[in-house]
Amino acid sequence: MSGAPTTGPTTSTTPLTKVKQSRWPIPSIPPQALAIGSMISVQLGAALSKRLFSLLDPSAVVFLRLAFGAVILLLVWRPRRATLAAQGSALEMRRSTRYGSIALFGLALAAMTFFYYQAIARLPLGVAVTLEFIGPLGVAVSGSRRWLDLLWVALAAGGIVLLSPWNPLSVSAQGRLDPLGVVFALLAAVFWAAYILLSARVGQAFSGGAGLALALAVAGLLLAPVGIVTGGARLLSPEILALGLGVALLSSALPFSLELVALRTLPTRIFGILMSLEPAVATLIGFLTLHEELSLIPLIAMALVTLASLGASRFRADRPAKSKGDMIEFLDQP
Repeated sequence: MSGAPTTGPTTSTTPLTKVKQSRWPIPSIPPQALAIGSMISVQLGAALSKRLFSLLDPSAVVFLRLAFGAVILLLVWRPRRATLAAQGSALEMRRSTRYGSIALFGLALAAMTFFYYQAIARLPLGVAVTLEFIGPLGVAVSGSRRWLDLLWVALAAGGIVLLSPWNPLSVSAQGRLDPLGVVFALLAAVFWAAYILLSARVGQAFSGGAGLALALAVAGLLLAPVGIVTGGARLLSPEILALGLGVALLSSALPFSLELVALRTLPTRIFGILMSLEPAVATLIGFLTLHEELSLIPLIAMALVTLASLGASRFRADRPAKSKGDMIEFLDQP
């Protein structure tokens, strides 16, 4: 969302053997490498967005990302055709129910991405992603009756406390963490959780990436007014349009394609463990591309949240992954 986020995840819950093949040819690469490549791509997209903030308001950058992402995925997945390919239960759903779910899904996606971008405009990338990860982690352990899951909740809560702007030890190399940035990151986490809960229903109604493509279109339309007002004539600049397209490719199209291929063979638990490294990847990308340095306390907080996510992933029942929509319980980054 991270970033965030919300990336964007696919929403199909159909078996992978029946999910439409990606239109982008990807050579035979180990699925673990594809999953890690997806994380790197998402965080490079976030880093490029942060550089674009010097030219354009974050709200306008969000609009460009969602608009370009929607166009790309609509062209790739052609939702009208994909909808007809949906499985039996989806075909029996009322049309109004299907598109009502898409509207809510798009609203959650718009809010998640908007608040995530507001957060990374004020916080180091690794801190924002760590805070946002609380959303999927909360969904993963909610309703659990296992004592072990309380440990993961306690670890994540400890990470949040350490990153609280009211904690005198919570500082980065740039100074105290921005309180508003922390609030925005936590709001992004809330809407990431809502996005996850809505993804299963949308995945039943639309095959492949059709649901995500339509949700991106809805999200782009919802944020168009604020994006156009804050961006103004600068949105017509060829340089800014090219950068916006780059953000959309890195944050949505490329990671979506990589993860869809990876999930054909990766079991749920392994994919979860890999995706739990997202805060660490975000911190590394922020350091290498944006020269963002974190002090010891934020790094400890990030380690606590990452460990909580790793534990929640590691001790789930191991079963074959059906799709990234099935995986999205706590494992994706906007």
